[in-house]
Amino acid sequence: MAKAVTRYVCQECGRVAASYMGKCPQCGSFNSMVEEMLQEPAPKAGTVRGLGGRTMPRRIGEVTVEAEPRIEVPIGEFARVLGGGIVPGSIVLVGGDPGIGKSTLMLQMTLAMAGRKRVLYVSGEESERQIKMRADRLIGSQTAFPQELFLVTETNLQTILEHVREVKPDLLIVDSIQTVYLPEFESSAGSVSQVRECSAQLRELAKAHGVSVFIIGHVTKEGAIAGPRVLEHIVDTVLYLEGDRFQAYRLLRSVKNRFGATAEVGVFEMRENGLAEVPNPSEVFLAERMVNVPGSAIAVTMEGTRPLLVEIQGLTSASQFGNARRNPNGVEYNRLLMLAAVLTRRAGIKLAEQDIYVNVVGGMKVDEPAADLAVAAAIASSMKDLPVRADAVLIGEIGLAGELRLPGQMQTRLREAQKLGFKTAIVPKRLRKAEPWPHDIHIVECRSVYEALEMAFALERREMPRGRQVA
Repeated sequence: MAKAVTRYVCQECGRVAASYMGKCPQCGSFNSMVEEMLQEPAPKAGTVRGLGGRTMPRRIGEVTVEAEPRIEVPIGEFARVLGGGIVPGSIVLVGGDPGIGKSTLMLQMTLAMAGRKRVLYVSGEESERQIKMRADRLIGSQTAFPQELFLVTETNLQTILEHVREVKPDLLIVDSIQTVYLPEFESSAGSVSQVRECSAQLRELAKAHGVSVFIIGHVTKEGAIAGPRVLEHIVDTVLYLEGDRFQAYRLLRSVKNRFGATAEVGVFEMRENGLAEVPNPSEVFLAERMVNVPGSAIAVTMEGTRPLLVEIQGLTSASQFGNARRNPNGVEYNRLLMLAAVLTRRAGIKLAEQDIYVNVVGGMKVDEPAADLAVAAAIASSMKDLPVRADAVLIGEIGLAGELRLPGQMQTRLREAQKLGFKTAIVPKRLRKAEPWPHDIHIVECRSVYEALEMAFALERREMPRGRQVA
């Protein structure tokens, strides 16, 4: 006989408690414990729940591995983030802020894929008519729609699975997982129990029948996927669509991928007819750059396996109050505080009474330490009112002693800089043998941040009038 159990579940982290608590002891969120009634069915003898029924242990040497080809994705940037294509039987979670373009991107992919694979698009938020109107805008009303693309508006997971058995799709899109529910659970759609159980059943569908499943998920105000963290552990790949809604560029970032490199990034531009690929994002980010202007430096960052050149701008201004301000945009706040302290103590640039503003052009977020030298050069350039060499890129991590440390994948970074026309690279000095530097770009090796800044301003030693810009 089924037994009814009352429990309280945190809607942020999924912690289960027997009684109500105002603050979750696991994630620290307030008023997130919601009461749920759970009907626990009595276990039946002989029933085994798994991905493919009962299995037997096998020696690892007896397991046969057959190379299964990936499903090609016509959108190159999307395929890059996935690791080269869609793995049959995989489950992918796509998250992002409201209005950022998640549904638009997935509909674009399904329209492109339906010509070669059968696709079922399940929407719990929009009607079929609304989806058709968006499709008209994406491909044009005069273009014939693919015959293998099926639309359905449904939120009951049992009904969705029945549609899957009838249509037998190769690709299933669920928009979104927070709207799907199972009737045997009394909690509302979007709760921890519903999200966890629905995702688990979709995973079993993908693994047992080879259907590739894409799940669209909402995010919280902190930017994390809404629901328990176990949702990200269930799926094979987690993708985030990032960007400012008031800017044109969107970044599709992979934070987990069992079949490819993590931290891979695809760049898109939002247009009237949907998201357009940006095959060379470095050139786009540097297109509006003003050369020979104080407070600007070029950094070479790695997003997965892709090198990106971004412009880092720095501005210093005399503080009008007792405490100087530090305002980073696209750079970690604590990292900026450390770099300001190193410049003050090790490079003789007094910033204690200066407000410091740092901005990464294009809405990018730079997290890796290899951009430290470019950030420091942009701040020093603004403070000294001297421009950094226009044809130079700066690569290197800065330590607390003012030393420069060599980041990884230097050959890839330097080749990308040379391809975009840069003639000089200011990098840390190598202290051990390694493969030779590329010959098409002049390498300036420096041991300390003070020496690197001296080289960055070497060709711009002439004094310029205050406020004048040399183009």
